[in-house]
Amino acid sequence: MRQHLRVVSVCTLAVGFTAIALAQSAKPATKAHTAAKTPWGDPDLQGVWSGDSAFGIPMQRPENLGTKAELTDEEFAEKVKRDERTRDNALKAVGPFRGDGAWLTKSFRQTSLIVDPSNGRSPTLTDDAQRRPRLPQGTYGNGPFDGPEDFTMYDRCITLGVVGSMTPKIYGNGYRIVQAPGYAVIMSEMIHEARVIPLDGRPHLGSGVRMYMGDSRGHFEGQTLVVDTTNFNGRAGILGSPVLATTEMKIVERITRVEADVLRYEATVTDPKTYVQPLTIVIPFTSPTGYQVLPYECHEGNHAVLQGLGGERAEDRAVEEDARRGIVRARRPIQGGLTVGGQPIPQE
Repeated sequence: MRQHLRVVSVCTLAVGFTAIALAQSAKPATKAHTAAKTPWGDPDLQGVWSGDSAFGIPMQRPENLGTKAELTDEEFAEKVKRDERTRDNALKAVGPFRGDGAWLTKSFRQTSLIVDPSNGRSPTLTDDAQRRPRLPQGTYGNGPFDGPEDFTMYDRCITLGVVGSMTPKIYGNGYRIVQAPGYAVIMSEMIHEARVIPLDGRPHLGSGVRMYMGDSRGHFEGQTLVVDTTNFNGRAGILGSPVLATTEMKIVERITRVEADVLRYEATVTDPKTYVQPLTIVIPFTSPTGYQVLPYECHEGNHAVLQGLGGERAEDRAVEEDARRGIVRARRPIQGGLTVGGQPIPQE
C-alpha cells in the first residue's frame, strides 16, 4: 500500500471543532447565489476548498436506485446522522491518518457523483475500447509486478488526470483556486497538480502538443467558470474506464459558487472511441472554517513501487525455494483493492 508522507491539514484540527453541528445541504435554493467579484470584474471563486464532504457519495449509483438522483427527506436525514458519526469518529481516531473525514461538514442529497447517464453509472465501453489492453491495477490489484509500468499513474505520482484529480479520495482532498486578470489556477493537493487556465480567448495549442492534463482554456458564462480541455496524450486513463483514454478525449468543466462556502463542480468527459456516450460527474466542494492545504510531497515516503517490486521478487524466490523442496503452490495473492462505496478508488 502506498506510504506517502502525510502532511495534510486534517491532522491539525481545532479541539473546538467537535462542537460544530454538521450543516445540512437541503434541496437547492430557488434563488441563485451571486458570487462576489474580483477587482477586475470576474466572479470570485478563490479560496481553499475541500472534497471531504463528497467522500461519502458513491462514484456510481447503486443499481437498485435506477434514475433516482437524490435522497428522499427521510433518507437524507439518515445520511446526516451517518456523516456526523463519520466526522466524530475521525476526530477521535489515532494514528497517521487521524482526522480523515473530520472535514465532512455538510451533507448532500446526491445518490452518485455520476449524474449522466441518468442511471448514475459509467457508460458502456465501445467495441474498440473493449479490445484494448486493460490498465494495470498496481497497488490496487494482484500484479504481476515486473517493472514500474505495472503500476498506475497514481502509484507513480505522475498524474490523476483532469477529473480524477478532483474526485474525493481517502485523504488529500484539498484544493486552492487562485485568480488573476486573464487567468484561473486550480491546485489539487493530491499529487500537487496545478492547472494554469488562460481566460483571454487564446486558441488551444496545436495538435502536435499533447499532455497528460491536456491543454485548458476557460471563460465565464454568468457566474460559472467554463473550462474546455483538449490535447490529451492518450497515455492516461479516463474516469471509471479500465482502459486508456484516446487523444480524442475532451473535457468541459463548469465551476460555480452556489453558496458562500460551496462550489458546484461539473465535468463532462467525451471520448467517442472509449465510451458510447459522454459521462458527466458533479462534485460539491466546501470551504470549512480553518481548512488549509499544505504541501503534498507525493514521492517523499512513497514506497509503493519499491515495495511492490520488492515483494514480487521475494515471492519469486519463495516459490522457487518451495519448488526445490517439492512444494508446488500458487503465488500468494497481493492484498489490496481500496474502495469507496464499493467502487475502486479512481486512479486517473
